[in-house]
Amino acid sequence: MGSSTETGIPHLETEDLFGDQKKRVRNPLIPIGGLLTAGVLTVGLSSFRQGNSQLVQKLIRARVDVQVATVTLMSVLLITMGKNYIGILTSPGI
Repeated sequence: MGSSTETGIPHLETEDLFGDQKKRVRNPLIPIGGLLTAGVLTVGLSSFRQGNSQLVQKLIRARVDVQVATVTLMSVLLITMGKNYIGILTSPGI
């Protein structure tokens, strides 16, 4: 962990807060959810241009469902991962 500077402000290394770069690979569902949202939106807009209103309604509802699932996953991961970082920021060694 980092050490305090002369001003008493703790100096944390980037690795202390974010760890190694492999954490991006651990949670591949978030980028997949973003790509699914964009894909469904693109197909929905394409159907809108073609005038297929029933398919548009189904695709836009599907986009909302995928987007809600992605945001919920992001929130859950932020809450669970955030608990790990609170321990780093409040440890007595800082």
